[in-house]
Amino acid sequence: MTDTQTKNIDQTVVKAEVRNAQLQMLNEFWHYFSANKGAVIGLVIVGFMVFVAAFAPWLAPHDAGHQYRDAFLMPPVWETGGSWKFILGTDAVGRDMLSRLIHGSRFSLFIGVIVVSISLTGGIIIGLVAGYFRGWVDTIIMRIMDIILAFPSLLMALVLVAILGPGLVNAMIAIAIVLQPHFARLTRAAVMSEANREYVTSAKVAGAGHMRLMFKTILPNCLAPLIVQATLSFSTAILDAAALGFLGMGAQPPTPEWGTMLAEAREFVLRAWWVVTFPGIAILVTVLAINLVGDGLRDALDPKLKRS
Repeated sequence: MTDTQTKNIDQTVVKAEVRNAQLQMLNEFWHYFSANKGAVIGLVIVGFMVFVAAFAPWLAPHDAGHQYRDAFLMPPVWETGGSWKFILGTDAVGRDMLSRLIHGSRFSLFIGVIVVSISLTGGIIIGLVAGYFRGWVDTIIMRIMDIILAFPSLLMALVLVAILGPGLVNAMIAIAIVLQPHFARLTRAAVMSEANREYVTSAKVAGAGHMRLMFKTILPNCLAPLIVQATLSFSTAILDAAALGFLGMGAQPPTPEWGTMLAEAREFVLRAWWVVTFPGIAILVTVLAINLVGDGLRDALDPKLKRS
């Protein structure tokens, strides 16, 4: 057997061992995650919401913005005067509630993904710099983060949107800025915990530069708590975006965003309960499901919570 064949066999064996180790880690993760029944239920609901958002144009029975002039405030199908044409009824200008809720799932999930991506990326970079270099850099960065955290999150977001101007994009930027300190502080704490470990010292001795130490050596071992925080911040982003939409500072009418739908329906709450109830239930169920998934991720990723 030649040296080349021996080398190829060794590489194949190593790849197989790595693949088996990855499968074992995945099985262990699912074992602890699935032990939390609420997390599994939440995962199913979130998966359903993603499916609905992805196929909204085909699932919605009507155009979300089309106004049926002969169907103002039509009640749901099970109420007197309801119609199977509008299963969940219509709003004050004759738009189908079910179609608007389905399209609204797109906006809510889109808001969560964009906000968490921005705040997570920024928070990781800031936290890595603060936790790795320490000293005056750490002091300045953390005091800025403390100032942001000193304000109530929704109030801070309102101020930022008032400065930037009302709109969905500006609302997402404001919420991302408000959530960023949580990721920065969490990353900093994890980096400080990992920075003095032996594998980091070995990498330094081997000549690894600062960027490689931060992003290649330390960061991968700090991701578990960040993943859990990102999941929980996802639901916070949806809630804050809905609150800003309700106050008229987020998505603007006629955008079928759940918070904006609530704002448009305020004056009809006593005589048309469905225009307020269904968007509220959609927000409640989505946020609850995401929080349940976050609890399951915490159980699966935190070694201290793992049970034998």
